[in-house]
Amino acid sequence: MVDFQDERYSSTDLEKSDIKVQEVLKNIADFDDPNIDRDGAIVGALEDDSPYPEVRSAVANTDDPSIPCNSFRAWVIGLSWAILIAGLNQFFFFRYPSVSISNIAAQLLAFPVGRAWAKVMPNVRVFGVKLNPGPFSIKEHVLITIMATVGGTSAYATDIIAVQRVYYGQIYSFVYQWMVVMSTQLIGFSIGGILRRFLVQPPSMIWPSNLVTCALFNTLHSQTYAGIGTRGGISRERFFYYAWICGVLWYFVPGYLFQGLSYFSWVCWIVPDNIVVNQMFGYVSGLGMSMVTFDWSQITYIGSPLATPWWAEANIAVGFIFFFWLVVPALYYTNAWDSKYMPVSSRTSYDHTGASYDITRIINSDASLNLTAYEEYSPLFLSTTFALSYGLSFASITATLTHAFLFFRKQIWIQSRRSMHEQPDIHARLMSKYKQVPEWWYIIVFLTMFVIGVISIELWHTEFPVWAFVLSLAIAFFYVIPIGMIQAITNQQVGLNVITELVVGYALPGRPIAMMMFKTWGYITMTQALTFTSDFKLGHYMKIPPRSMFWGQVVAAAIAGTVQLGVQAWMFSNIPDMCSAHQKDGFICPSTEVFGTASFIWGVIGPQRQLSSGQVYHALLYFFLIGAICPVIAWLISLKWPNSFIRYVNFPVIFTGIGGIPPATPLNYVPWAIVGFIFQYVIRRRYFSWWTKYNYVLSAAMDSGVGISIILIFFCLQYPQNGTIGLNTVQAWWGNTVYSNTADGKSLPLLTLPEGSTFGPTTW
Repeated sequence: MVDFQDERYSSTDLEKSDIKVQEVLKNIADFDDPNIDRDGAIVGALEDDSPYPEVRSAVANTDDPSIPCNSFRAWVIGLSWAILIAGLNQFFFFRYPSVSISNIAAQLLAFPVGRAWAKVMPNVRVFGVKLNPGPFSIKEHVLITIMATVGGTSAYATDIIAVQRVYYGQIYSFVYQWMVVMSTQLIGFSIGGILRRFLVQPPSMIWPSNLVTCALFNTLHSQTYAGIGTRGGISRERFFYYAWICGVLWYFVPGYLFQGLSYFSWVCWIVPDNIVVNQMFGYVSGLGMSMVTFDWSQITYIGSPLATPWWAEANIAVGFIFFFWLVVPALYYTNAWDSKYMPVSSRTSYDHTGASYDITRIINSDASLNLTAYEEYSPLFLSTTFALSYGLSFASITATLTHAFLFFRKQIWIQSRRSMHEQPDIHARLMSKYKQVPEWWYIIVFLTMFVIGVISIELWHTEFPVWAFVLSLAIAFFYVIPIGMIQAITNQQVGLNVITELVVGYALPGRPIAMMMFKTWGYITMTQALTFTSDFKLGHYMKIPPRSMFWGQVVAAAIAGTVQLGVQAWMFSNIPDMCSAHQKDGFICPSTEVFGTASFIWGVIGPQRQLSSGQVYHALLYFFLIGAICPVIAWLISLKWPNSFIRYVNFPVIFTGIGGIPPATPLNYVPWAIVGFIFQYVIRRRYFSWWTKYNYVLSAAMDSGVGISIILIFFCLQYPQNGTIGLNTVQAWWGNTVYSNTADGKSLPLLTLPEGSTFGPTTW
């Protein structure tokens, strides 16, 4: 609970209001919403605004339907950026080090282009269409940004195509590739559209990350509205530009000139050879007890701490401390899973000599498992944090279902019967004036993409049966509402990647291509559904006509996916040694390697040889039971003490929030929680008017500033001359090497085996 501060309303005013407090709170959310602030909700009701201060501070409660949106200018700029950003991001996706144009960078880059069009393009009609409808509008900017980013990141299914080509020698036609990519991308879109009534229209589904985007839109277009408060001081626009310039310039220090400030494991620098100290305080392969970094990209690696509600951040912070600062050391230093022979934290898999697991030693020429070679070689071992992350992922799956049933069942039932104009929210009422997208449009998209998916797996050799395809979609559809509700409230998404790998590993053992496809349709369908749903909510906040949103998303996603496949095909045909570890230009395909390794582990070796009874990591399966029980305990306590701290405890968030290690490291969690505490608790509580006016603008400025700085550093200092600029000067000085010349940076284990010795079981 946060004390609401608004000088316009005293507590007496609120008490004398003829609005019944409990009735207002009941209409806002049909569950005990930790984001609800009692007095703030009443103020929102008095002003006919959102009941959430976070939303009021970033989103206007008015709309002008006459503002241009679905214009020729918006479509030309939006599709141009969709092609350019998708192509560039796909090109650099296969390179290490890589760079990508983020959503917020695309949002910034589109702004001057739109302004230039409005200034230069003549105001004439061509075939009845206005080339220049007037000043560049905020709604056009929103639609352009959505089209530019909806398919901006590399489509997950492109990794299937790459792995088939690199590891399995399967080079199928472009038609097959296009069908797989389109089906995986747009089935998720259709599901997201169908579920708008659950995840977009209710005011309690705030989608915190969208608030940063909304704040930036309103800042760039100088929008003023009641929600930003009456605080004096510099304008939001000037504050944004100051913070943005600082973000751009500062990142050159930890990002290039003094990288030790990014990996600021200062304790390890003092005793670089003390393995235990390095394991406790290190950032590369340690547990991050140094607690400080000066790199905003590290702080925001798991999401902006200025966007996630503090109570959700506190759940993740407490979960991190318990599991990674208490459980992990207890497991590691008692040598559970023979963990002392590996680094305490690593994303690499190991054999029983402590070396990286050589998957090529256990597979036949057709990528199937050579059981004899496997039994002669080694079982697969994981670092303690990596193994625990699998357990946490298992717990998050069952915790999500239990939590949704206990806490969200009433909300889900009510929303299934409530129309948009009945929503107790000004934004839903404003959006109800626009023509809505009929649900049969989404159903047609779903059926079309389903048929395309079936054709792709049946006409080409994939060993992926249709029943497994249907099962993968059923998993995605079953989980999308509870996972979506959790993400909309907490800014944390529960992943289905591990559970889909587990299911297909048992259902279709020894079929790596089928494993990748099952995982992609099961996991990415849900992820894409929530990505599109998040865009729906952004359009909801910014009052974009739903039908314009529909066509913008569908067309842009289809074009972006096609462009990505074209770029990928060109790269494999024209770049020598593509995806080779020694490719001279850095196109070593790190993501493809990880994807391929996962296909070996789950599709070739299979979970039965790692998790079944008697295997090394069998105990991790008990996390399914832990995840199912924990929300029940919290729910029972909340029945007895409904106003206690237990209402803020969210076990799906705890389990999934810290499950990002690896590839994240403790470096990405501890400073993130500290910054979140400062801004989302201390400043929000004590300086609410400052927080209301500047918090989301600061997040947008820093995120976009760092994104632009990364692009500048990459193209100006790292990409030219094959990365040799400053090789013997700035790259070699102490500040850029100190963190890597420690036991932490070298990822040293606590114990080292004598030559020729092994650890672990003698038979497997």
